[in-house]
Amino acid sequence: MAGGSTHGLWSQERIVLALAVALFAVAAIFLPGFRDIGNLISIVHSVSVLGLLAVGMAIVIIGRGIDLSAVAIMAMSAAWYLQLLNDGWSEWQALGATGAGVLAIGLVNGFLVAYADVPAIFATLATGSFVFGFVRSRLITQDAVPVPPGNWLEQLSGLHPLGIPPEVFIFGGACFLAYLFLRFTKWGRYVYYMGDNLLAARNMGIPVRPMNLLRYVISAFIALIAGLLTASSLHSMNTRIVNSTLLYDIILVVVIGGIGLSGGKGGMRNVIVGAILIGIMQNAMTIIDIPNLYQNLIKATILLIAIVIDSLVNPRDEQTAQQGDI
Repeated sequence: MAGGSTHGLWSQERIVLALAVALFAVAAIFLPGFRDIGNLISIVHSVSVLGLLAVGMAIVIIGRGIDLSAVAIMAMSAAWYLQLLNDGWSEWQALGATGAGVLAIGLVNGFLVAYADVPAIFATLATGSFVFGFVRSRLITQDAVPVPPGNWLEQLSGLHPLGIPPEVFIFGGACFLAYLFLRFTKWGRYVYYMGDNLLAARNMGIPVRPMNLLRYVISAFIALIAGLLTASSLHSMNTRIVNSTLLYDIILVVVIGGIGLSGGKGGMRNVIVGAILIGIMQNAMTIIDIPNLYQNLIKATILLIAIVIDSLVNPRDEQTAQQGDI
């Protein structure tokens, strides 16, 4: 269960990896500067936060759900944390308050899906909109909140072990921990059982409702970490990122990597290969100087094709439609 959507020679995971290798080879031959070490590090750096968010999204989707509030949680939690620091709160007070807020949002998402039977696509869309509106209007004073001088986030951005940004190591560590969670813990196996057949999982005695809470809490805290890394890299958090295409990029990484939206399939390898392909593609389009408008159009087209293929390869069964998880 922890692998790709299929286990044959032409599994989606292997196809995507082959496409990434082919695209990398073509770009290395024909695009000037693509092979430079600095550019290669830039590719990995650019997809680290995206991949980190995809880790949280993958855990939710494997369990037959979706989290459309991830980007809002990422941006607004980091912005509020920075606002508290700028207002004179101590490091631990600001982290404690922000962590409690993120925990509350994850629990609300899980409660709405598990106990109120609200379809996840609507529940998380609503909580994401609420989080953005509430934090922007009540808790922060401007769209872009700067990192206070001398803060640990500023210092973190200056750390480059082996010349590699810290976000890359954190993304790799998150993938490894998520892999261990999904593969070697009973709670991780529960995620796959729920995604594969929710009613059977419930009949087996699996606590499906608490597991829903756990998945959305994990996703929320991963979003917080991604927000802090973004703030560290940019020395500020611009909340307008909520209105960007980042959420669709996250779903694109997950789906194109081979994690079926119907649940119960996929793993961290799928996230990694999906992130690699999207990173190479975005970098190549930037070097070619394709305008952002057309880059978004290309990615949207790929996402649409990937979703159509996923619906054919991993059709939603009657149980999924009745549950309304996605």
